[in-house]
Amino acid sequence: MEKTDRYLFRFFIFWYICGVFLLSFDLVPPWLEWANVVFLITAGFLAMLFFYRTYGKILGLVLIGGIFILSMALESFGVATGLFFGNYEYRTDFGPKMIGVPVTIGFAWVMVIATSHVLMKPVTNATGKFAIIVYPVLGAFTATAMDLIIDPVAYDVKEYWVWLEGGFYYGIPFSNYAGWFILSFILHLIVFILTKRHKGWQTDSSEWSFRMAWLYGMMTAMFMAVAVVNGLFLAFFTTLAALIIVYTFYFTPRFLGTLKEGGRYSQQKTGI
Repeated sequence: MEKTDRYLFRFFIFWYICGVFLLSFDLVPPWLEWANVVFLITAGFLAMLFFYRTYGKILGLVLIGGIFILSMALESFGVATGLFFGNYEYRTDFGPKMIGVPVTIGFAWVMVIATSHVLMKPVTNATGKFAIIVYPVLGAFTATAMDLIIDPVAYDVKEYWVWLEGGFYYGIPFSNYAGWFILSFILHLIVFILTKRHKGWQTDSSEWSFRMAWLYGMMTAMFMAVAVVNGLFLAFFTTLAALIIVYTFYFTPRFLGTLKEGGRYSQQKTGI
């Protein structure tokens, strides 16, 4: 089973390298537009595998289904009313729709939550009883940080979707980022409660966690590359600053934990 997982992740990396080159230089031919859908669904499927492999069949499927259904429902509400993410409409075919929203978006949200979950879990483990607040706040920040580069590129460069109202950041309304933060906060809170309740919070799959940490950086870097090529320097540097914060949160507890374990090992070896 692990061999199959490894091949799937390698397939994604190959698809990703091709996508970065084609998207950055706007070389995607019309007949290959379907590749965007396959790419996002594959990224979402990898995230689904993370939840499934890490938290088991029942809890994993509950997490996947909960994130997918709730994100699709709130996206549908946003499209219909404009009250959550602002008034916007899709301009690119992202595949079949469900309740007015491409199902691809549901896969994308599972990817966003899985990757931000992995990145913020190490620092959250050090916050004790405050974790129930710290984790969803940091998770929402991490998820929204990714959107700092996704939406400017998707809207200003690729026109995957367009807003029908203006905004201070590349014409994107503030409500979009508020909506991202709120939805991400809710989804991370659900993840925290369910995994804590089933004693799954401390359960981890190191290889899949590593893949999710890479996936977040890869997805963000791809949009950053497109932004630089197309002159969206504010979006690039804003996202770069956010990435530094995110990965500092991720690596610092792991680094300190390694030092701590190393100290214990040294004491055992020297008898101190």
